[in-house]
Parts: sequence; structure tokens; C-alpha cells
Amino acid sequence: MKKSSLSPDEVSLTQPGNQKTKIAKKLANPKKNEILKRKGMQKDLRSSKLKIFGSDYFFNYELSWLKFNERVLAEAQNQKNKILERIKFLSIVCSNLDEFFQKRVGGLKRQLMAEVKELSVDGMTPSDQLKVVRHEVHKMIEAYRGCFFDDLLPKLSSKGIRILSYSELTEYQKSVSDRYFQKQVYPIVTPLAVDESHPFPFISNKSLSFAIELLNPRTEEKSFARLKIPANRNRFVEVQRKGNNVILIPIEGLIREKMNQFFPGMKVLSAHMFRVTRNASVDRNEEEAEDLLETIEDELRERKFAEIVRLEIDAEMPKHLKKYLVKNLNINWNDVYEMKGTIGLADVMEIARLSGFNRLKERNWTPVLHPALKHNPEEEIPSIFEVIKKGDFMVHHPYHSFELSTQRFIEEAARDPNVLAIKQTLYRTSKDSPLMHSLMNAAEEGKQVAVLVEIKARFDEERNITWAQKLENYGVHVAYGIPGLKIHTKLTMVVREESDGLRTYCHIGTGNYHPDTAQLYEDLALFTCDEQLGSDVTDVFNLLTGYAPEQSFEKLLIAPHHMRKQMDALIEYEIEEAKNDRPARIIAKMNSLEDPVIIQKLYEASNVGVKIDLIVRGVCRLIPGKEGLSENITVHSIIGRYLEHSRVYYFNHRGEHKYFIGSADWMHRNLDARVEAITPIENENLKKYLQFVLNIYFNDNKQRWLLNADGSYDRAKKIKGSSKLSAHDFLMNHMKESDEPIPKA
Repeated sequence: MKKSSLSPDEVSLTQPGNQKTKIAKKLANPKKNEILKRKGMQKDLRSSKLKIFGSDYFFNYELSWLKFNERVLAEAQNQKNKILERIKFLSIVCSNLDEFFQKRVGGLKRQLMAEVKELSVDGMTPSDQLKVVRHEVHKMIEAYRGCFFDDLLPKLSSKGIRILSYSELTEYQKSVSDRYFQKQVYPIVTPLAVDESHPFPFISNKSLSFAIELLNPRTEEKSFARLKIPANRNRFVEVQRKGNNVILIPIEGLIREKMNQFFPGMKVLSAHMFRVTRNASVDRNEEEAEDLLETIEDELRERKFAEIVRLEIDAEMPKHLKKYLVKNLNINWNDVYEMKGTIGLADVMEIARLSGFNRLKERNWTPVLHPALKHNPEEEIPSIFEVIKKGDFMVHHPYHSFELSTQRFIEEAARDPNVLAIKQTLYRTSKDSPLMHSLMNAAEEGKQVAVLVEIKARFDEERNITWAQKLENYGVHVAYGIPGLKIHTKLTMVVREESDGLRTYCHIGTGNYHPDTAQLYEDLALFTCDEQLGSDVTDVFNLLTGYAPEQSFEKLLIAPHHMRKQMDALIEYEIEEAKNDRPARIIAKMNSLEDPVIIQKLYEASNVGVKIDLIVRGVCRLIPGKEGLSENITVHSIIGRYLEHSRVYYFNHRGEHKYFIGSADWMHRNLDARVEAITPIENENLKKYLQFVLNIYFNDNKQRWLLNADGSYDRAKKIKGSSKLSAHDFLMNHMKESDEPIPKA
């Protein structure tokens, strides 16, 4: 099979497309092809424009997601990574799987219960997908547990971090453990018996529990009890620290050792762990909801009691107890995942964060001040608004400081007496966000403050509701979103009164206003006071807070009404350029690529010679390097220290070199079911910076993976004679050592 490969040193943003290949018959004449034979199924619901269908054209979403998690697992397995970094990645693998079951498997199960007959765009029923997911998850469980128990645990021990059972502790260590149990654990644990007067207890989502079989010595009767391991205590209890050595005991091991104290007069026959995962895919009817806030609160309550989609269970649990759990939890055996040893390994993040072991972690990184914001120490710190007026600048997190750029922007706006209004969209933020406090202070000072709070942000609904209520209490104008849509765009605008009139300053980003994740997520943001962009951002807020269904925009690409058509037109332009033997080039960086209509358009572009490079961190349904379909498409994936979160789009556009950044992936939900904003980058220096960063990614030979036409991924190989290059390490070093945004030639 012919592959479209592109060695790192061959990548150029202005590289023309390869010699044209004939447009694939499968695209040019679909009526004569199997692709329209949908085996009795309806067309894809997303668009009547889709002319292709089946596994020859699309990877399955769920399997592609699991392939992404395999790449994360590869970082845990990588012997070149420091040991606590490997532990961190293993925790992320397990946490990712939790979310996968809650959202993706939960959604498939709902489809199954609803008797959905329509095939996915890759040609699979919900039942087919659940079967193949179970098979792949079993393989992943075996891989990550083997990595932890057979590789990481022995290495941790050799580095001075020992995780022991109670019986392995010294007398002194046992006494420390005993005191901790009596003072910190025993008082808060509530054992729940199950008998005629005590029904089977509710098992909360992702909680760790013991299934306990008891014997009454007087009556010889057996009974069942459940004991929940307290989630508000560390999973790994430190019992001794001496020099560069620490002894830990898992809290479940300590509880198991003391189990008899919870059941005086009874004999504990067995105690084995289990853990449930519940469906987070809860349906809501926003169109009929009189109160969206109340609807989301109802959903949170419903999610708490949602059906179980996974039961993780100790393989050594007696068979009759397994049957008892399956029956009382009302689940299918296909939802049971048995494993030997401790479960719930997402909690090993506690080990990765142990203090005093910096030698076992990556070097600390302190984000630097963006060059545009630097000033002579002898001079007064300039207003950030004065800096923006000098020209657009773009911050790149976590390399540039979030606190000293985005956070400063909001804080200065809140304090500045010349600022009349502040408007912001809020998708996710931290528990005690300084940005929210600044907005509340601004409202108290009499400024007009409006915040669009997306209370439908998955798993952050409760926090966002709390912030919305706090903001309202301080006089902030709060809107909760639009029925049927999520507000995912990342926008802030500040209106300031100046000597020549009102001026609008904008922050347009790819990431959330979240000070914590800004240290871990790679994101971009543009600061500008461009008049037209300011007008567009103003119109976006008017669209969100008022009634403006016919709103149009001069520069911004806005979903759901405009962005799809504009992206289609940009790709079509490159297609026409290639057809006329002119250089044609597309580069797109995103979190996930799922939209089948966009994928079809990229196939069309590839088949007329457009050279396409895609950097897709997670799910990718497009099949690259396939003869007659996608020979000119290469898919890269960067997995490493930072989570690649920015969205960047580049089109050659007859040498105009159009660049865009924003909040939207090429996914159906982003293009059709969310409010998103993508901004053009017009400043030539900022274009050069994006070119510089993209070329760093393409030359990465440590963190970069390449997607094959069969769905597998291979690590990018180092070209003979080239140096080892990690994009994350390179950019940290560059930012630390240079005041120049872009290295000079």
C-alpha cells in the first residue's frame, strides 16, 4: 500500500503539491460505486453532501480514541522518561478510560437501548462498536497494568518510593499506620450491611468499595456488606519518610487489615474491591426547558443515578459474590472487567505529585513574560492597553505566562477607570479563579460586565453554576447560553474610553480562561485592538446575549452559521489552485478530526494534488496515505509533556499564506452544534511565528507519531544526521534564552 510520507526536513509551508493524481473514481462517480450502497441504512444525518460511507473511508471514532490513549500509554511505557512522569502518564491513561466509558460507551449504550439502527459513518452498529471496544479495552487493561505492576513499581522501589502491604511494614511503620487509621479513617467510614431491613446500597460513580462477605458465628448465617473507601483521604498513605526514601501503604490495604473493627462479633470471610462507572451521557430537552439552569441541575442529579456502564472487579473475588454484585447492580456480564490486584489506578497521580522527588520528575518550567510586555526596570510598567495599541501580539501558553498576559488583561481592565465594559465567555475555569474575582470587582466599581457562562460544559457544570450565581450576586450580567448550542468560543472584549473615542480591545484564544490548565495545555491567544475584529467580537456577544439571527461578520469565522461554509471555501480554493497547476497547501492542527464532510473535502483536495499535513492530537477518522484516496495527506500526532490544545489552520491561498487560530476543531459538534470563533492572523510577524512553531512540530522526532492507512501509529523516526528534537523542550529552551519571538536565520 502506498503511503504519503513526509520527512521532517522536507516540510515547508510553501511547498507545492505533488504531481496530480487522477481523481479517485470512488469520489468522481459515486453512483457506480459501493460507497452509496448503505446496506439498507439511511444517509449520514450530518449532511446530505456526504457521498462516501464505510470503513474504506473512515476510521471508527471509538477505536481512534483508544488509539490515542495507546499513545498516552506509550509515554508511561517509555523507559527514557523519568519515573514519576511515567507514573503521571499511566494515571492519565486510567482517567481517560473513565471518561471514555462515561461519555462514549455510555452514549453507545443509550443508542443500543433506543434500538438505533443507523450505522456510524464507518459502517458499524452500536452493538458492533461495543463489542470491538470491549476487546480493545481488555488489551489496554492488560498493557497498562503490566506496565504498572511489572515495570513501574519495581523501578519506584529502586528510586526510594516503596509501596508496601501492611504485613511488610516495620513495627514503627505499623504503629504510624494504626494511628492514622484510628484518627483519620475509622471515624468517617460507614459500613453498610445488606439484609431484609437494609436494601442494597447505591454505589456512586467511580467510588472504590469493598464487597464483604460476613459470617455470624452464632447463627452460621452469611451476609453481605459494602464498605466505601473514603475519597477525601489520600489513596496512598505516607507512613515514613527518611532522606530520599518514603514508605507508602495503599489505604485499601490498611482498611482490609483493620476490617474486623467495622464488624465486631462477625467473621470476615472475604473482602474484595470493586468500582463502578456510570453513564454521563444524559439526554436533555433544552428547547422545551423553561429554565436552562434548572434543567442542568436536574441533569446532574440524574447523572448521579445514571445506569452503570462498567464494573471493575477483583478477579479473586468468589464467584458467588461476583454474581451477587452483577445482579444487584443490574448490569450485563459484558460490562464486567476483572483484574488482579488493586483497581482505580488513576489515583497513582498522587505518587507522581509526591514532594521531595524533583529528581524523578521533568524539570520545572516557569512561563516567561512575552517580549511585547517587557519593559525597562527603571521605567513605569506600561498599561497593557498601550502595549496592544502598538500592534497585535500573540501569546503561546504554557511557554508565555498566562498570569502576566491574559490574567493581567482582565485585572487591569477591572481596575482601569477608563474601562467602561468587559465581556467574556466562560467555558471552564479554576475553582478559585482570579479572573472571576476581577470581573466581580469590576462590576462593583460600576463597569458594565457581561459573562456568557456555559453551564453545559461536561463535568464542569456544577462549578460553572456556582460561578454564575456568584457573578450575578455582584451585579454581573450573566447569560447561560443558547438552547441546543454550547458556547465554546474563547473571547474577551474590553471597551475603553480614550482621547479619540471608544476603543475595543480583544483577547481571542484557543484555550479556556483557566489559570491551572494554562500551565499544562498548549494554547494560543491573540491580543488586538483591530477595529474590524473588535466590531466582530462585539457582534458575537450581541448574538449570544440578544436576538441577532442574521448577524454577519467581516473577519471572524463563526460557528454554527458561517464557519463550515468558510472552511469549505478555503479548501475549495486550494483545490482549484492545484487543478490549475499552482502551489496548493493545507496545514491544520487540532484536537480531533471527525467531521465526515470536511474529511471528504480533504480527500478531494488530496486527489487533485493539494499537499496536506494534519496535526491531530486525539481522534482522527480520516484515513491518510491510501492509494487513490489520500496519497497527499499525512497525519501527525504530538503526545508529550503538554497537552496540545491549540487549533491552527493554514492555507497557501495563492501565496497569501492565510493563518487562523481559534476554538474549533474540524468536528461536527464544533461546526454545527457550538458557538465557536476562529480569527485570522494578519500580522506578518505573527504569521512567521506560527510557521516557526508548525515547522518545529514537523521536525519533532521524540514526541511525534504518524498515522498509517491501517489505523496504527508509528513514532516519527530521526533522520540520519539530524539532532534529537522534542517540540516542547525546544520551545521552552527558545523562550527562556531569547527575547526574540522567532529565531533569526
